[in-house]
Amino acid sequence: MRFLFIILTAMTQILHINHVNWPQDFPEKPEVRVEVNNDHENLYLHYFVKGEQLRAATIKDQGPVWEDSCVEFFCQTPDDDHYMNFETNCIGAMVASRRKGRATEVEPLTAEEMTQIKRRCTYPREIIEEKDGIFEWEVELQIPLSLIFRNQEMQFPQTLRANFYKCADKTKKPHFLSWQPVDLPKPDFHCPQFFGELTLE
Repeated sequence: MRFLFIILTAMTQILHINHVNWPQDFPEKPEVRVEVNNDHENLYLHYFVKGEQLRAATIKDQGPVWEDSCVEFFCQTPDDDHYMNFETNCIGAMVASRRKGRATEVEPLTAEEMTQIKRRCTYPREIIEEKDGIFEWEVELQIPLSLIFRNQEMQFPQTLRANFYKCADKTKKPHFLSWQPVDLPKPDFHCPQFFGELTLE
């Protein structure tokens, strides 16, 4: 399957979400990668996932999508002490907000802002009771950079601080993978101190 938002170019970055941060408790390791591109108006993310279990209990935005088969993108602009989180399950339901921490100064995107994020997924927006087997699925997002860079006078930066994640908290085989490693004693992705550098061409 090839969706329409992203056309692979020399500027496309292919990142592997393959750090198993808590192997003793959560050893499951699905295959996950994301293609990243932008046109200085939108950020394009195209996730590819292959792994066991498939679940999508949340069909509405701003619900607990992280409990399902889910991919996530967290990012922080230069000189900002807040960050953005974009979490999407395998049917395209999404949590998105600006925040200072997991439960600190959380500002969810409005319903109108959520409609600005275009999404395409392998599966339709319907509940998927958890299935056993091997599944391959994709999620593609087109995120307006205006949602990330609230100050329109800000010069477009060459980098973002960011991390990408794969999780499925309430499946039979929960897992917590990341692009950049997370050095904490238990799963927690709301930790900008472990973000890496994402180059924007």
